[in-house]
Amino acid sequence: MFRLAHISDIHLSPLPQVRLRELASKRITGYINWKRHRKGAMHDWVLESLIKDLKSQKPDHIAVTGDLVNLALNLEIDNGYQWLKQLGSQQDVSFVPGNHDAYVPGALDKSCCKWEPWMRGDGIDNHEKRPQFPYLRVRDGVAIIGVSSARATGPFMASGDFLPAQAARLKTILTETGEQGLCRVILIHHPPVRNATPAYKRLFGIARFQKVIREVGAELVLHGHTHLATLNEIASPHGAVPVICVPSASQAPYAPGHEGRKPPARYNLFSIEATDQPKSWQCCWQQYGFTNESNEVALLAEQILMLGKAAPQISTASVPPKTEETAE
Repeated sequence: MFRLAHISDIHLSPLPQVRLRELASKRITGYINWKRHRKGAMHDWVLESLIKDLKSQKPDHIAVTGDLVNLALNLEIDNGYQWLKQLGSQQDVSFVPGNHDAYVPGALDKSCCKWEPWMRGDGIDNHEKRPQFPYLRVRDGVAIIGVSSARATGPFMASGDFLPAQAARLKTILTETGEQGLCRVILIHHPPVRNATPAYKRLFGIARFQKVIREVGAELVLHGHTHLATLNEIASPHGAVPVICVPSASQAPYAPGHEGRKPPARYNLFSIEATDQPKSWQCCWQQYGFTNESNEVALLAEQILMLGKAAPQISTASVPPKTEETAE
């Protein structure tokens, strides 16, 4: 059995001191948003408590799907490096960048070069330069495939992209790992399904991503970005591929009477075990996190997913998102 933990949208806090010249860009709108909203919602004690509980589970691997920082300041990128070192070794933690890690032009190169050890494919030497995506890491029969949807955008935009070159490489990796009988898990920041987020935050290239999955398959897709707990599906040759989002790892519980739309911080734990049927897996999906009634991390939900050839069949390319309120 392989136990994979998933966290996302870390948004490390507190925000470092910002110099005036650093605000002469899109960062000015992000800084105002931090001051007005996220400063009161994202807390380091929440993240620390969540990670402490996650590590107590002793997962075999940890997946982090982006937005490690807020404005991609140089000091934030340095702090992100130290945080990743504390989270786990480069062999035991896999990271993909989000839109906040690419907040302004040039930021994505800086963050990817700094955090490259956690995005290094097996047998690859990036020479401390920005890694090529997707990257591939194989751990105990599980192929962890890191896709980047991060890009710099203009003010009031938080979109991502999935371009043809990355799609071609992803198709090759999925084909080869599928032929090897591996359980293929894709990590991406933006949701690769429609109607999961407003247009200004969407992924450009959803159809391209889903076409790859429809043609060669995958077993599980994990993402962040929306700060919600959702379950979607994409059709594949072997059946439904679950597409799962985890809420922000820093979102504090709400005060009584002030509940918001974003759930308090969570992490997901996936226990993946091969079945007697070839290319089939059973996955126990557990959601751990805070509630608005408690500042203690607890098990919130648990369900069994059948992956690969054991997955249920669906007739459409995707389904509307199921939130924690609508999921059965």
